[in-house]
Amino acid sequence: MKKITHIALATTLALSGLAANAQTLLNASYDVAREFYKDYNAAFIANYKKTTGKDVKIDQAHGGSSAQARAVNDGLDADVVTMNTTTDVDFLAGTGVVAKDWPKRFANNASPTTSTMLFLTRNGNPKNIKDWDDLTRPGIQVIVVNPKTGGNGRMAYLAAWGYAKKKGASDAQAAEFVGKLYKNVPVLAKGGRDATTIFLQRNIGDVLVTFESEVVSVDNEFGAGKVDAVHPSISIVAENPVAVVERTVAKKGTADLAKAYLNYLYSDEAQEIAAKHALRPRNPAILKKYANTFKPIQLFTVQELFGSLAEAQKIHFNDGGQFDKLYTVK
Repeated sequence: MKKITHIALATTLALSGLAANAQTLLNASYDVAREFYKDYNAAFIANYKKTTGKDVKIDQAHGGSSAQARAVNDGLDADVVTMNTTTDVDFLAGTGVVAKDWPKRFANNASPTTSTMLFLTRNGNPKNIKDWDDLTRPGIQVIVVNPKTGGNGRMAYLAAWGYAKKKGASDAQAAEFVGKLYKNVPVLAKGGRDATTIFLQRNIGDVLVTFESEVVSVDNEFGAGKVDAVHPSISIVAENPVAVVERTVAKKGTADLAKAYLNYLYSDEAQEIAAKHALRPRNPAILKKYANTFKPIQLFTVQELFGSLAEAQKIHFNDGGQFDKLYTVK
């Protein structure tokens, strides 16, 4: 009996030793990336074990991207942040939590994938929604994220504004157009996943404006055939920036692991996983391979029409900015 107990104890100690040796990494990320990171983490853990012989554990924290950035700033010990808007990482750079030159630390402006905004309608598109103009029609209810709490919401707002500008509108006309759209918003969602829940579980709204990648998540979670994906004629390039949280990795000694984790996002394996989750890969060959997923849309960048996301933030989303002028929280 004693012998069995000793063996059991030795096994327990060996296992706890293994667990203690495995480094843990926390990735603070935006709402609609959770399924992608679930698959990516499994691939990264396997590759890291194969190449280094070391075990590693990855934890995830998801929410509206700006809410996540504030949580990290206020002390959430994430080793890396993977966001859907550069202003959230800039905010952390401004407070010294990530490196000032974070966009230069990884390729492609430290954005291994991009996305764009499209529409999800009820199955069969009963309201015949085709483009941004349709979202301003009387009686159409639009579900969208609050641009103050999520990058998803900022990108939706800037995509609508940019559409008007690309069609030849002045700034005053673009403001009027976007104002009409937000008059059709019955409730602002906190983040992308909250918006999907409002649309599909609470059954509010005729159309959901969200990232292209959310289509795959909806099909996986709610079953295919619940929504139609509508690609507008014009939309915005949304970069998905990543950064190491210097404050945390210095404390935990996880700098090398954090760097390896973000670098692997550029690998062929990770780019394939991204494409399967309808995130636009940076690798041109893989992007081309998934041409059926990534329909051709006339895309514009934030820089082209707004100078930078930081400038757009000041003019449109800071307190008292353009968004506050055209939308009163209901």
